[in-house]
Amino acid sequence: MVMLEEISQLFYGAGEEVPGWEGSQEDLIVFAAKAFPGKAFCVVRQWILIDLIVTPDEKEKLTNLTLLPMTLFAHEVVLDSKGRFQPKMWVRSNFGVSLIYGCMFETKNTVYLLWGPGLRKEATLGAAFSMSA
Repeated sequence: MVMLEEISQLFYGAGEEVPGWEGSQEDLIVFAAKAFPGKAFCVVRQWILIDLIVTPDEKEKLTNLTLLPMTLFAHEVVLDSKGRFQPKMWVRSNFGVSLIYGCMFETKNTVYLLWGPGLRKEATLGAAFSMSA
C-alpha cells in the first residue's frame, strides 16, 4: 500500500535539480521534430523525472520490453501536439524508452519536451503510478 508520506515526498521533497531545455519553446519543438520526426510531443514545465525503485525481476521485465525504470510527472502541460492534454493540466507518462539530451523524455507514443528546470527523484512504482486523471 502506498503511504501518503511517500506521495508527499515525491511531490514536495528534495530532488536533484535538472536544467531541461533553456531556449525558446519554438526551438525545442524544432529540435524534437528533427530528433523524432512525426512522433507526438508534449511540452511540459515544472517536471519531475522519476527513477523507479524496482526489484531485479521487475527491472529484467522492463528491460525485456525495452523500457526504462523511469517515468515523468509534469505539473504543467504547455502544448500537446495531439490535443490530448489541455494547457495547464498535469500529466504523468508511462514508462520511458529513452532520455535524450536531458530535455526529451521518450515513451513508446510520445516525446515529452522538458522546458525549463525540473527535478529528478526516486520513487516506488506504487507512488509514481498512484496518480491518475
